Amino acid sequence: MSAPAPSPLAIVDAEALPRQEEVLTEPALAFVAALHRRFTPRRDELLARRAQRRAEIARTSTLDFLPETAAVRADDSWRVAPAPAALEDRRVEITGPTDRKMTINALNSGARVWLADFEDASAPTWENVVTGQLNLIDAYTRSIDFTDPGSGKSYALRPNEELATVVMRPRGWHLNERHLTDADGTPVPGALVDFGLYFFHNAKRLIDLGKGPYFYLPKTESHLEARLWNEVFVFAQDYMGVPQGTVRATVLIETITAAYEMEEILYELRDHASGLNAGRWDYLFSIVKNFRDGGPKFVLPDRNAVTMTAPFMRAYTELLVRTCHKRGAHAIGGMAAFIPSRRDAEVNKVAFEKVRADKDREANDGFDGSWVAHPDLVPIAMESFDRVLGDRPHQKDRLREDVDVKAEDLIAVDSLDAKPTYAGLVNAVQVGIRYIEAWLRGLGAVAIFNLMEDAATAEISRSQIWQWINAEVVLDNGEQVTAELARKVAAEELAGIRAELGEEAFAAGNWQQAHDLLLKVSLDEDYADFLTLPAYEQLRG
Repeated sequence: MSAPAPSPLAIVDAEALPRQEEVLTEPALAFVAALHRRFTPRRDELLARRAQRRAEIARTSTLDFLPETAAVRADDSWRVAPAPAALEDRRVEITGPTDRKMTINALNSGARVWLADFEDASAPTWENVVTGQLNLIDAYTRSIDFTDPGSGKSYALRPNEELATVVMRPRGWHLNERHLTDADGTPVPGALVDFGLYFFHNAKRLIDLGKGPYFYLPKTESHLEARLWNEVFVFAQDYMGVPQGTVRATVLIETITAAYEMEEILYELRDHASGLNAGRWDYLFSIVKNFRDGGPKFVLPDRNAVTMTAPFMRAYTELLVRTCHKRGAHAIGGMAAFIPSRRDAEVNKVAFEKVRADKDREANDGFDGSWVAHPDLVPIAMESFDRVLGDRPHQKDRLREDVDVKAEDLIAVDSLDAKPTYAGLVNAVQVGIRYIEAWLRGLGAVAIFNLMEDAATAEISRSQIWQWINAEVVLDNGEQVTAELARKVAAEELAGIRAELGEEAFAAGNWQQAHDLLLKVSLDEDYADFLTLPAYEQLRG
């Protein structure tokens, strides 16, 4: 490791946290400062490029595969680096934030991989950012335990060989960390804070454990953003004296623009690439965001009516499997978000059948693994993939050469028969308010109506309200969606929550604030790129 210069980074407006000195060491902050100096200017250029591309989509209402990278797609000779042993079998992955209880439960869950989330399943309070890092350090040193203060139940790690492999997800490129600034007062990108602290403290420790520093990369919009991550990895490995190619990254294809650049993204990361993942809510949110001026043919129906079997979603997932397997990468399926009920066996029965059908479809389509949000779903997903994979770690040999997806197939939103409904509007408002309220309290993964929701849910909810108003959508009950109707539904939901909770509990929460923020981002003429940007300004801590 090169000798670190004293860190020029300042911790600002942050209360001291127990044991923070174990994470925010001088050498660790010097490493984050080095990442910031070297890569933030390019990050800024790529964010500006996003805006330019969005303006082009607004002008043309279309997307296509890139002519300038046709040679990369046509070259059949290249492959991504072989998977390390710890990432060879990824048939079931569990996702969740890095609080102490979840860390233990996820590692113990029986899933092959845990997506340890500093992004959409975590509200980026300073406490969550720092203690999440501490919890992972404690997990790797086996010094983690947890006793639930309510129930008195104790949690401890199983033996190392039974634990899930961690794939850590840092924040997306668009979010800054306001509590860590350079000498000019410029905040460090959250992505570099999360990646930098984790890599610095754990890279060598993970290698000693027979694993490595593995990452999920969120919100990627182009192969140039993947190239930037690759440059970060090369620099970080050199800085820490870690062999090149130790890092592995799985990229979430959760933006519509990235869906047109899957091969290029794998190519840019080829020495560090592990696979691609098929998202859902963020992908739909990205379609609305990019094609919001595109007229009626881009209007999405109720979010729950857009399943992965919708023609344009199926085009995306089938192209993802084909792309990954052609290039030797893992194809990871989407989320089963159901939260089992401890009280209603019938609800569980119906939901488990849906989860099983979803995972059976993914396994049969050629995916090598899939996501669940709750430990009780691990055996169901495992059964679906065991049935197809047997003793094989994956099915990359299924090249899916039968798949032929055209550029227009990926944006054929109007191939859906479903239409927006009044119930869908109500659900968008309900989920939006309930999620934002919890997020403002520092919670990123929130159980709402028996589903585990994260920030992507709130994004698609507010985006649909915005889209339906601006497209002058008429609902199934004959009402046109207007700002006034959205306000009426939101007021009714707020009154319902007040009645449900009682005055004291209602006043103790952030309900009015959440209501106001949802309406602001749903009704503003200027569409906010990310809900989490204005929400972060209101997040305490």
